[in-house]
Amino acid sequence: MDQMTQIPPAGIRPGILRLDDSRIREVAHFGMKLGGVVPLWFGEPDEPTPDFICEAAAEALRQGHTFYTESAGVPELRDALAEYLTPLCGRPISSDRIVITASGMNAIQIIMQSLVDAGTNVVTTSPLWPNCAETVRIMGGEVRPVLLSMGNDGWQLDIERLMDSCDADTRALFINSPNNPTGWVMPRAQQQALLDFAREKGIWIIADEVYDRMVFEGMRAPSFLDIAGKDDPVLVLNSFSKSWSMTGWRMGWITAPPGIIPTLLKMNEFNTASAATFAQHAGVVAVKQGEPFIARSVARYRQGRDLVFDRLSQHPRVRIVQPKGAFYHFFAVDGMTDSLDFTKRLVAEHRVGLAPGSAFGPGGEGHLRLCFANSPEILNHCLDRIETMLDTAR
Repeated sequence: MDQMTQIPPAGIRPGILRLDDSRIREVAHFGMKLGGVVPLWFGEPDEPTPDFICEAAAEALRQGHTFYTESAGVPELRDALAEYLTPLCGRPISSDRIVITASGMNAIQIIMQSLVDAGTNVVTTSPLWPNCAETVRIMGGEVRPVLLSMGNDGWQLDIERLMDSCDADTRALFINSPNNPTGWVMPRAQQQALLDFAREKGIWIIADEVYDRMVFEGMRAPSFLDIAGKDDPVLVLNSFSKSWSMTGWRMGWITAPPGIIPTLLKMNEFNTASAATFAQHAGVVAVKQGEPFIARSVARYRQGRDLVFDRLSQHPRVRIVQPKGAFYHFFAVDGMTDSLDFTKRLVAEHRVGLAPGSAFGPGGEGHLRLCFANSPEILNHCLDRIETMLDTAR
C-alpha cells in the first residue's frame, strides 16, 4: 500500500472513507485494462440510442438549446412525461409534480439528501443495486436490508418482515421494482399493503421504477403511482436509461407530492442545476415517439432471457429462475464462495464480464448477475465460456 492508502487524508469524512468501492466497477475496470472482454457487467443494452432520439438532440443543438433551464426541467419535457404517465397510471399525473434530474442516480441522491441524516434509517430489499444503499450511508443513515428469497416461482418478499424492520427512526422504505439484480416485481397487493402502512406510520416510500417498462407480462410493472394519491408520502423515480437505451445521456425524473417539490427543486439546484437542456428536448421526442422502440426492445430481451435460462438451468451447479422484469439473470452457483474472485477469473481466463453477487449486498454472495440485453450471438458466445468456467473452477 502507498502512503495515501495507509493514512487517510485529513478532512475527509470518516463515513465516506468507510464506503465500499463498487465491485461491479472493480470487475469492469479490471476487464477494460485487459481488453477484448464482452461486457455483461453493466445494466445497459448492446444497442445504442435509436436514431430518432439522437436526431432530436442534434436538432436541439442546432436550435440553440444550450443554455440553463429552470430547476424543474424544461416545461415541454415535464408536459410530455405527464401525458405519458397519465394513461399508464390510469389517473391524472400533472406536470407540476415532475422534476427532471441528471439521471436516475441523481434522483436517488436528491431524495436521500432531502430525507436522510445521521440517526435515521432506510429499510430496503436485498439484494439491491449497491448505489442505493451507499447513498443512504453517504448521508450518515443506516441501511436495513430485508432479504428477498428465491423460490420455484421466482424471487419473493416477506412484506411483514419489511414492515417489522421499521421503527421510529425510519425515514423511508426503498422499493426497487422491477428489481436490479433479481428481476423481482412487487405485486399490486403488496404495494397497497405498503402504501397503507406508510400512510399510517408517516414513512416515505421511495419507489425506484427505472425498469417499469422492462417486464414480460403486460405493458408495465405495477407502479405506486397507480394507487397513491397526489399527497401520499410516495416518491417515484425513473430514468431514460433503460426504456429508451439512453444510459450515457444521464437523465431521469421524480414524480412527487406537491408539498415536497420546493425541497426537490432546491436540492436539484444545489446538485446539478438541471440536466443538459438539449438532452431534455431529445427526451420529449423519446417519450412521444418511443413506444415501438420499447416494444421491440422488450421482445428482444425476452429472447435473451429465455436463451440464458434454457442453457444455464441445465447446468448442475446453477440455480436459476426466470425474472419477471428488468434484463438480468441473477443465478446462484453451487460451491462458489467468492463471486468477486470468480468474476475476475472469468474475465482474465475467458474474456466475459459479469457482475459479482457480493456487489449487491446481503443475500448476494454466491450469485452472479448477467445482463441479457444482448444479441443471441453474443449471449451464446458468452454462455459457452461461462459453462466452461463452471465446469472447471470453484
